[in-house]
Amino acid sequence: MQVEPRAVSELDVRTLQRRLAAFAAARDWERYHTPKNLASALSVEAAELVEIFQWLTPEESARVMERPGTAHRVADEVADVLAYLLQFCEVLGIDALAALSEKIDRNESRFPAPERHESTESGDRHSSE
Repeated sequence: MQVEPRAVSELDVRTLQRRLAAFAAARDWERYHTPKNLASALSVEAAELVEIFQWLTPEESARVMERPGTAHRVADEVADVLAYLLQFCEVLGIDALAALSEKIDRNESRFPAPERHESTESGDRHSSE
């Protein structure tokens, strides 16, 4: 049965996790989906994403999505990374969006935005002033 593509607005994390779980269950792959194995697979897929950019200049990497063949490879690797991350979170009972929101909250406290001055002084964006 062919599934109609969904608009991005209709997708949600829980639905995607259920689809991934059903896919794995239909193939009897759950036994391999341990936290260790999923973390390893996630690392491998992230490395495959890095590989696409490995020898590109910063300028070339900024334009990677302009080439259809490369754009397709990047999108596929992003999908693989996200799939393994969602499966990892499912197995360990982590709400990925809640975890991200809490992490952003902590980072906003740990790294407050510098006050903006209306002067023309140039400064190092990493300075502690």
